[in-house]
Parts: sequence; structure tokens; C-alpha cells
Amino acid sequence: MSVKASISITDRQDEFARQLVADGQYSSISAVVQRGLELVRSEEEREAAELAALQAFFTERANGRFVAADEGRRRTEDMIAAKARAQGI
Repeated sequence: MSVKASISITDRQDEFARQLVADGQYSSISAVVQRGLELVRSEEEREAAELAALQAFFTERANGRFVAADEGRRRTEDMIAAKARAQGI
């Protein structure tokens, strides 16, 4: 279903849209605007999904087991030493 809407665009946007139509990339200026709105919608959905994933990650980390800095440092040093031994360094 299509809905008619009146929009205002800058002269530069109008020129760009008309060039896309003239080049045959889109059938009309409406098609250019529709594509632009779909790109914005897609970007908004992607950003929302990324934010939700980050929030879930940080919530999981906040509710998870924490390691003291000294313990983390020791584990890291042990891991590096084990890798070095494995590679004969």
C-alpha cells in the first residue's frame, strides 16, 4: 500500500535524486526517497539490535563471576607462559 506524503528536500538532495532517476538507478524520485527511508529503518534496526546485544552482554557480565585483578593478572601470565613453552620460547 502506498501513502501520499508531501516532503521538503534541499536543492542538493533534489539534484541527487533526479540524477539517480536520470541514470536509471531508480524509476522515480519517490523510489529514491523510499529506498532512503528503508536504509534508515534498516540502520535503526541494526543499531537497536547491537545495543540490545551489548546490554545483554554487560548484564551477563555484571551477574557473572568476577576475578580479582591480581588473579586475572596471574591467569594471564600463566597463559602466556604456557603458550611460550608450547612454542619452545
